[in-house]
Amino acid sequence: MAEGLKPRCITRDLKWGVPVPMEKYKDKVFYVWFDAPIGYVSITASYTPEWEKWWKNPDNVELFQFMGKDNVPFHTIMFPSTLLGTGENWTMMKTISVTEYLNYESGKFSKSKGIGVFGNDAKDTNIPPEVWRYYLLTSRPEASDTLFTWTDLQAKLNSELLNNLGNFINRVLSFVAKPPGAGYDSIIPDAPGAESHPSTCELAEKTSKRVEQYLDAMEKVKLKQGLKGAMGISSDGNAYLQESEFWKLYKEDPVSCAIVIKTSVGLVYLLTCLLEPFMPSFSNEVQRQLNLSPEENLSFSDGKGEIVKAKTPWDFLPAGHKIGRPTPLFEELKDENVSEHRKKYAGSQAERRSQEVADAEAMKIANQLKSTTLSEGGSKKEQKKQSGNSKSKAAEAEVSVVKLDIRVGLIRKAEKHPDADSLYVEEIDVGEEAPRTVVSGLVKYIPLEEMQNRKVCVLCNLKPVAMRGIKSHAMVLAASSDDHTKVELVEPPADAAVGERVTFAGHSGEPEASLSGKSKVWEKLAADLHSNGELVACYKDVPFTTSAGVCKVKTLANAEIR
Repeated sequence: MAEGLKPRCITRDLKWGVPVPMEKYKDKVFYVWFDAPIGYVSITASYTPEWEKWWKNPDNVELFQFMGKDNVPFHTIMFPSTLLGTGENWTMMKTISVTEYLNYESGKFSKSKGIGVFGNDAKDTNIPPEVWRYYLLTSRPEASDTLFTWTDLQAKLNSELLNNLGNFINRVLSFVAKPPGAGYDSIIPDAPGAESHPSTCELAEKTSKRVEQYLDAMEKVKLKQGLKGAMGISSDGNAYLQESEFWKLYKEDPVSCAIVIKTSVGLVYLLTCLLEPFMPSFSNEVQRQLNLSPEENLSFSDGKGEIVKAKTPWDFLPAGHKIGRPTPLFEELKDENVSEHRKKYAGSQAERRSQEVADAEAMKIANQLKSTTLSEGGSKKEQKKQSGNSKSKAAEAEVSVVKLDIRVGLIRKAEKHPDADSLYVEEIDVGEEAPRTVVSGLVKYIPLEEMQNRKVCVLCNLKPVAMRGIKSHAMVLAASSDDHTKVELVEPPADAAVGERVTFAGHSGEPEASLSGKSKVWEKLAADLHSNGELVACYKDVPFTTSAGVCKVKTLANAEIR
């Protein structure tokens, strides 16, 4: 806006497209995004002759649009200008929700190269649509670019959907469905006195606040925030169940048990309503298990007083209502499935074969370089020079990069240091019997959730050092910008084996058991560790290499690695 409006061409010299209906421009076609938004109207008109109820009804219709950042000018300036130019009473856009880019694993999606998961691919994985919808919405790049990774998808499915949401709903409904003497024979019990039950009142207060926050976020089109709020209700429900020990209450305090169960069934119903915009197939299935029809969904209309109902979740469903048959809602995504999908969508078969040929050729050249020696027939001057440099060559050999024991590690767990705000404490699997404890100063740069279950490059033979009371037994390698305001982890390929040594072509040998502080080996070698222009981690010009490929950083080119 500060730069003002700029001229923009609306035609192209192409043979395909919509012809410009003017003799002077008969050889040109309209640029696609000049005329494509007209399709929004024409598609509606093809669907119903009453299309004007939506597109020419600005007093009663609010138009929201969702798109990627590169499409903003066409939808905020060009198409609205076209509508205004007609002089007709069009429904104009009220709100636009724009996203940044979603990247794939360590690079970008590429349809031409077969890299990434596209619509038809998602179907072929047999991962249910509600899982895809949930994962993509939690990863929605609302403020900055985000990254799709298979391990992250696996973690969100197994932890958030299966263990949190699915576990809560299945525990509640399965208990209700148990026969008399063990449960309620599929009949929702009555719950007199719920409004004075302490833990239930506390839960109701939390739930009411979460619903208000959810509605506020959705009204502002903050979808990730809305989804997070809804999932918080599920977490609260799990804690409520666990703390109540309802399985004991069933025998020892039947009245309290009935309150806990009726309230929990109410939360299940509430969750189907809140999550329906995100996962409609999930909501339909849970409503089937509740023996309800989709028409019975809450609309959260002020006029219906439905927002207030969240303050008494035990009243959502009536006592005596018979539920359907509960079944598990989600299945675990196993490591072998993740590896299979990652390999399948890493690129086309032709692309992978080409990469294998390139890797083999690189290895061949590296081996040739390694076996090359000075000719015995060299001149005396050359021999003298060789002899004179023997000491410097020996010294250089002493600080060879192979002295560094850099391995592929997997962060099993990461948490904040109890006594230092800037430090994380990680448990990292580097292929040994037990994970190593590692302390890293990454809190300012990398969110805690992004530190979980990800592969990293770990320097394993530094001398252990205590950091604010916790001994660190390795170091996670990361690249940093020149001004040290941005830091990114050095990441091995997704298929690299945990514990595998990172190697450097042309350099062979075994790492030192422990780097001596006096010899300054690490300090000397660290000066030559950096990312190159292709984002590949290198020692001088030699890439960090694993059996699955080279190690990379996300965006920091030509940055130092420490």
